[in-house]
Amino acid sequence: MHRRGFLRATCCQGLGLTGLLGASGAWAQSIDAQKASQAPWQSLLTSRFDRPPIDTDEGGLWAMMDREEARLRRSSQVVRDNRLQDYLRDMVCRLVGDHCPDIRVHIVRTPFFNATMAPNGMMQIWSGLLLRVDNEAQLAAVIGHEIGHYLERHSLERLRDMKSRAAFGQFIGMFGAVGALAQLGVLAGAFAFSREHETRADVLGMQLLKRAGYRAQEAAQVWDNLLGELQIRGGTDVGQRSPMMATHPPVATRRDDLLKLAGDDTGETRAETLAQMLAPHRLDWIHDEIRRGQHEESLVLFGRMVKTRPSDAQAWYGRGEIYRQRGQDMDLPLALKDLQQAVQLPDAPAVTHRSLGLIHKQQAQKPEALASFEKYLQLAPQAPDSALVRSYITELQS
Repeated sequence: MHRRGFLRATCCQGLGLTGLLGASGAWAQSIDAQKASQAPWQSLLTSRFDRPPIDTDEGGLWAMMDREEARLRRSSQVVRDNRLQDYLRDMVCRLVGDHCPDIRVHIVRTPFFNATMAPNGMMQIWSGLLLRVDNEAQLAAVIGHEIGHYLERHSLERLRDMKSRAAFGQFIGMFGAVGALAQLGVLAGAFAFSREHETRADVLGMQLLKRAGYRAQEAAQVWDNLLGELQIRGGTDVGQRSPMMATHPPVATRRDDLLKLAGDDTGETRAETLAQMLAPHRLDWIHDEIRRGQHEESLVLFGRMVKTRPSDAQAWYGRGEIYRQRGQDMDLPLALKDLQQAVQLPDAPAVTHRSLGLIHKQQAQKPEALASFEKYLQLAPQAPDSALVRSYITELQS
């Protein structure tokens, strides 16, 4: 594999954009001081970590993470796609320099925005993150921050700060359940990195991003996109709805802080490359997002997708299906409009016709419902719900 180129960012703090979400104000003012005081970041990329002795804190933690990684490999939630795996590992290697051989990338199917990395080099990338990033540069921005924590070994510092065995037990227990969001939300505050850790990881992550030739401004954009989803419901409980947001409060000036770090508006985004690699899984992940049941947040996500790429039939379908399932006043006309838009585009998902049929059936429009259901079965004759759809056709024909 060439060099062109997640569970928490180093155990319990990954949570996706942890470093893109820290406190602002003094944070922004401290960036220059952090740059001046830290060791040359380039040296971190060429100093690989030796496996620590088992009788040390670090060695014991590595051994436990190794056991959890073995469990993760057997999990049904792991996406087993060698081509996508190689692509993501190539991207990580593009960021991480000589540490590339030490890192194993695992793609986990769970519909939340998250990327995490353990001290032994176990990285998880969640499908909810892959669904939400617009391009490879945005994904690299999230992963680069997690690599920053890993290279600085911040989780080991947090481990040594813990005072009670109960806290340590909870810390390790997190690794026994992939995607255990309730645990993540409860523990995030207890194991949060310090402001200094977050600032250092932000600075290092941005340096890695620019060194790899990515457009660094995308780090601010991915934060804006996610915050737009979480704020749509209002209130102050966004941390309870997102494992990433549980660690840090939303900060209005965060975009400006990241843009200050990013500097010149140059570099690659590689949007089409990422889209091609995710294409075989994207519809499944859209269905996972729909089943998540956070309709308002999903509407923001799919709305952004269709605005960015009006020819995206899957996004039109996703938004239309959310409207159909939510079923509030005026939702059905909105659903009908989006679903009809989807079927006018190439590569419209077959399930779009099923959703149209269900709307027409609900509105007692028999000819239209029949045509939609028949088209669905024509496109997907072996669909798991084909028998149910045939029963709808029989009912409509009687």
